[in-house]
Amino acid sequence: MKTRFTTMDIRAVIAEINANYIGMRVNNVYDIDNKTYLIRLQKPDFKAIILIESGTRIHSTDFEWPKNMMPSGFAMKCRKHLKSRRLTQVKQLGIDRIVDLQFGSDEAAYHLIIELYDRGNVILADHEYTILNLLRFRTAEAEEDVKIAVRERYPVENARPPEPLISLERLTEILSKATNGEQVKKVLNPHLTYGATLIEHSLIEAGLLGSVKIDSQVDAAQVAPKILEALQTAETYMEKTENFSGKGYIIQKSDKKPSLTPGKPTEELLTYDEFHPFLFAQHANSPYLEFDTFDKAVDEFFSKMESQRIDMKALQQEKQAMKKLDNVKKDHVQRLEALHQAQEVDRVKGELVEMNLPVVERALQVVRSALANQVDWTEIGTIVKDAQAAGDPVACAIKDLKLKTNHITMLLKNPYPMLVDVDLGLSAYANAKKYYDFKRTAEKKEHKTIEAAGKAMKSAEKKTQKTLKEVQTVTTIQKARKVYWFEKFLWFISSENYLIIAGRDQQQNEIIVKRYLRAGDIYVHADLHGATSCVIKNPSGIPVPPRTLTETGTMSVCYSAAWDAKIVTSAWWVHHHQVSKTAPTGEYLTTGSFMIRGKKNFLPPSYLIMGFGFLFKVDEDSVSRHRGERKVKTIEEDMEDVSSRADELLEEGEELIGDDSSNEDQGEERAAGVERWTKRLKRQMMVRVNWPLFLRRKTWGKETETVRRRRR
Repeated sequence: MKTRFTTMDIRAVIAEINANYIGMRVNNVYDIDNKTYLIRLQKPDFKAIILIESGTRIHSTDFEWPKNMMPSGFAMKCRKHLKSRRLTQVKQLGIDRIVDLQFGSDEAAYHLIIELYDRGNVILADHEYTILNLLRFRTAEAEEDVKIAVRERYPVENARPPEPLISLERLTEILSKATNGEQVKKVLNPHLTYGATLIEHSLIEAGLLGSVKIDSQVDAAQVAPKILEALQTAETYMEKTENFSGKGYIIQKSDKKPSLTPGKPTEELLTYDEFHPFLFAQHANSPYLEFDTFDKAVDEFFSKMESQRIDMKALQQEKQAMKKLDNVKKDHVQRLEALHQAQEVDRVKGELVEMNLPVVERALQVVRSALANQVDWTEIGTIVKDAQAAGDPVACAIKDLKLKTNHITMLLKNPYPMLVDVDLGLSAYANAKKYYDFKRTAEKKEHKTIEAAGKAMKSAEKKTQKTLKEVQTVTTIQKARKVYWFEKFLWFISSENYLIIAGRDQQQNEIIVKRYLRAGDIYVHADLHGATSCVIKNPSGIPVPPRTLTETGTMSVCYSAAWDAKIVTSAWWVHHHQVSKTAPTGEYLTTGSFMIRGKKNFLPPSYLIMGFGFLFKVDEDSVSRHRGERKVKTIEEDMEDVSSRADELLEEGEELIGDDSSNEDQGEERAAGVERWTKRLKRQMMVRVNWPLFLRRKTWGKETETVRRRRR
């Protein structure tokens, strides 16, 4: 997996930052950890965040990163010198992987230098490049090294200048000194600034293999011109990154997820592997994602890296669980095979002893007689060897004397020979019976193993399935979505798809009016203690429908003292230009208080009814299947729904009352039932029309039930 920027990546991302963020002021500096920092930039109606990580990357980000509660000393130093200064220039120092961000100009300028090689570093310096603070001190270990410390000057002049294209002679020399069998891209990478990926792409473009190697069959002098042509292609790509404005690509790696269900196709897990500003030839057949800019591709890659690691860890755990299950199955098969083979061997040995009874019996008698006469074991072996030399068939059948275990090994034939251990304490028939008993014991054991294995396999599969579920749960919990800006306030979406935001306290009321009240928006409030300031976001500028105004007024009243006092009252609304922080008398307006100029438009009395619901965000691939679900219904469509619901309730009422119309009492009862069902329908439809889509069917507290009884 690619984990840090190459020179080409640095050039591409610097070009995009210069095109989009130059001139923006620094709002604040935050630290994520001891080597990752966020620089928040802003200009009127636009904000951006630049993320820098020492030794790894620099790019803008659209994701919410967790910030340290207490800023580090380096972050505080950056805030002191960089806050409210403009980002005036971003450049690369020579061809080194060093980025210089300049804030301010002339003698008021400050430089933030990010080293993206080795262990990395982030250095804050003044306009003369005198170091004010840094993440990592570096001492001069050799004479040519420069000390990097506070109050020392950062050696910007030591950066390597751009080099001309390598010559054919130099290229031939490098290739001739390469180790036999080493890949060309690895040989050239230390001598060039292109990076191994671009070199491999250029080799493919020149008609060579990307993995071409140096060996005895390839003459360096012959292949050098072709490689030089490839390097010219690489140089062209490097020139494109100087004013880069292309797309970004994330190359994905495919892994197969294990499955317990036989015959079910395995699921494919795609994880991020590399990021590049170009789609190189070696990645053309790999799965990839395309982004509008390289900056966005890098942001997506690193922002999802942690969840990708969790997915890969989960995949490894799943594979381990499946491996354990496979090992259980293999062990079961091996045990059954061993028992089956043992049965077969014992059966053959018993048959051999039974078919060679005279020889076995004679051999037993000879050895027993020698032992009974207290003949030395070594001498017995000598006697057997002498008899074998004389051609005695019984002695020739004895192959080994295992007198320590009271056994002898005999070579018995039928017609193929086989070595069989014979017990001296048993007769020939008893030895045959012993092997048959072994065979029957192994057969019984095999049956028991098969019965027990079925239960063991079910238990192992159950444990594996449980492990897979636990792994999936862990990975799902650790993934978090991006929080939208309005979620820090009270908010809901009205029945006509308008976003309404309201402050949780006086400070948020102040922020909502000052920062988020725009032309075309509607301000809704109530003349009650504790009533929250509500803003209906209306970017289109068309008049806001009455239903949305009523729903917003209900929200404002419910978050006031009227909720506890059980008072039904009205809210009011005004246009955005009627709300001001300046009083005509010059009096001081406290936080969250505003002056309303002109006429207030009062709404109908608001019932103390609130609720909650669940709002689901679908993936981009699923948007087409849910298109039109939030469509605002017209009055005619609402009436059609009322009519259809009325027909259903009438049919239900007829079923409950009965169809017998012969009795006048039953006819009157049926008419009364129809009237009751009609009233019930009207109450249901009134609630459905008056409540917003995402504030429905759930109530808070006994106060709401009291209001409902009043409505009836």
